[in-house]
Amino acid sequence: GADMNPSWRRWQRVALAVGALSWCATSSLEAQKWAPGRTPDGQPDMQGIWLNFDSTPFETAAPAVQTRAAGSSADTGVGPASEFADHTHKVSQRRSAMVVDPPDGRVPVMKWAEDERDYHLAHIPDAPEHETPWVRCITRGYPAGMFPAGYNNAYQIIQIPGYVVMVFEMIHETRIIPIDGRAKLGAGIKQWNGEPRGRWEGNTLVVESTNYNSKGSIATSAATGRIRGIPQSESMSVVERFTRTDENTIDYTVTITDPKVYSKPWTVKLPLNRDDTYEMFEYSCHEGNYALPNALSFGRKRDAEAAGKAPSSQQ
Repeated sequence: GADMNPSWRRWQRVALAVGALSWCATSSLEAQKWAPGRTPDGQPDMQGIWLNFDSTPFETAAPAVQTRAAGSSADTGVGPASEFADHTHKVSQRRSAMVVDPPDGRVPVMKWAEDERDYHLAHIPDAPEHETPWVRCITRGYPAGMFPAGYNNAYQIIQIPGYVVMVFEMIHETRIIPIDGRAKLGAGIKQWNGEPRGRWEGNTLVVESTNYNSKGSIATSAATGRIRGIPQSESMSVVERFTRTDENTIDYTVTITDPKVYSKPWTVKLPLNRDDTYEMFEYSCHEGNYALPNALSFGRKRDAEAAGKAPSSQQ
């Protein structure tokens, strides 16, 4: 008030100044805890091009074929030409395994599922259904599409009100994840990649997927070693978590629960690295896809020889 004495006013100014300095120091510390920006509709901003080039073995004690598929220089005479995998983009720091739970880094697969994988592998020349959906150009699968292959490990995240959209370079798929709380279509509608529903828990995008069909594979890249071609059942449920931890990193974890295929749930963890200099090009899956016609034409040749006649010149 007007009757304050000068000494009281000086003390008040000093107190305000000290308070302001204290607030600034606290704010500075808080600012060091990185937080993502916001989209116009208030979502934590995860938009951009994200890569997961990664030479980490999928499981611990992985076979040699896995490190070859993940980009080692070993020449086995199979696989894509080196220029498919040559790039100057960031490769994530190598870790002991992508599988982080169980702690031993091994997927708890039931024996029947490994037997079914082996059966299909042995019968690839018989019919296309024995191949993985990736080789058939149907889908990489989810979460299979998030597990790194030797090339094309790029994802564009786009956010619009009510949705998070992920564009996959491999097989140029687009995954549309509703985050508006809508009900699911119901268990009567089964899909190759399940039915995703997302929600924000703080700055973490949590995506739960259910209502899978039993036609897909939990992993389709050779870089996943023995897990490639393991079947998925209609009882599978998948929970993914995307947390942007700094300007250029998203921590990605996925937990797979399928009591018909695994003895317990298991979890994969890997980083996604932002790189807006990366250009995504069309992945025309069937152009030059000789895997299926070569395998199937061999099968028909084998069948004709077994029947005691030469294959038709029309084949």
